[in-house]
Amino acid sequence: MYNWLLSKVKGDTVIWTIVVLLSVGGLLAVYSSTGSLAFKQQGGNTEFYLLKQLVFILLGFGFMWLCHLLDYRYYSRLSQLFLYLSYPLLLYTLLFGVEINDARRWIAIPGTGLTFQTSDLAKLALIMYVARFLSKRQENIKDFKGAFLPILISVSVICVLIAPANLSTALVIFSTCLLLMFIGRIPIKYILAVVAAGVVTFALAASLVFNMPDEKLENIARLRTWKARIENFMADNPETGGGNFQNVQAKIAIAGGGLTGKGPGNSTQRNFLPSPYADFIFAIILEEYGLMGGVALIFLYLLLLFRSIRIVIKSPKAFGALLAVGLSFSLVIQAFINMGVAVNIFPVTGLALPLVSMGGTSTIFTSLAFGIILSVSRTIEQEGGEVNESEVAHA
Repeated sequence: MYNWLLSKVKGDTVIWTIVVLLSVGGLLAVYSSTGSLAFKQQGGNTEFYLLKQLVFILLGFGFMWLCHLLDYRYYSRLSQLFLYLSYPLLLYTLLFGVEINDARRWIAIPGTGLTFQTSDLAKLALIMYVARFLSKRQENIKDFKGAFLPILISVSVICVLIAPANLSTALVIFSTCLLLMFIGRIPIKYILAVVAAGVVTFALAASLVFNMPDEKLENIARLRTWKARIENFMADNPETGGGNFQNVQAKIAIAGGGLTGKGPGNSTQRNFLPSPYADFIFAIILEEYGLMGGVALIFLYLLLLFRSIRIVIKSPKAFGALLAVGLSFSLVIQAFINMGVAVNIFPVTGLALPLVSMGGTSTIFTSLAFGIILSVSRTIEQEGGEVNESEVAHA
């Protein structure tokens, strides 16, 4: 059976193993953390969300397998199509999307009862496009107008369209693209200038929000939410653990887990934590599997990053290498932010833990990202670690 599976999949077997372990761990965590939700919304059918998550994981594996069979060079062309499609979709979402918790992040898929988070498509498309652009501009990569400015405009437009409803995702995408620019040999002075400008802009915006009268904030829901999250995070109240109910419950879960945890399905804080199956699923994992389980999860994401960097080392600094490392960085950064929120290092962001948190279309897009990484790995292995630069340049 094992040999048969190996014959059907190609690419880095370690990354395939990471995907399987994260998916299985996610299934167990989702099943354990959705008990209260099942009693509230499904009449006590605790298997409903387990089966739903399993369906999306299986669909994700199907898309992942198909993506890994496609030569990664085709994604160069597809990146343009997906990016051009992302602009109107993001704009439509911002204006007419489904509103949940004062944020328009989703559009409804007609006839399915499902919602689709357009920022997931935009993130995937933008990273692919940035990798393509950098690989094709290597000869004049230090040219400000010819290389840096066009790519900065594309990144900025996408992030500006995402930020009003999903600031954390926009920041992750922007950070990932800056890392890609650095790896793609964009002059460091340009990148530092963008970072400095971003810090100043963020400081000015924060100052404006925190000095704005509360009655004006009442009319701008997302600004009110951002301010509340930062205030709760910065508060120093021993009785409330920083003033944030979510973080207090997460700390109780983490403390209760100890070194080895309470065991699968034995979480108590799942009944008190808001979104224990999404934003705070890492706290449930720490409660049930202890510090050892948390370290194992961190190790899997770090191993993914290491294997992706290995792809870069084995291949030239071209589209495939940039594509693999860019997608890996986005997944790992998102994972560590989610885990950082659970242990109160960061304010609440709403970012899911890739392949672990309960999700629908987000699980599909995460699987697509893994499939593309595996496509790069498969192609490099088949070519003995050598990528044909002429083919990449014309992709």
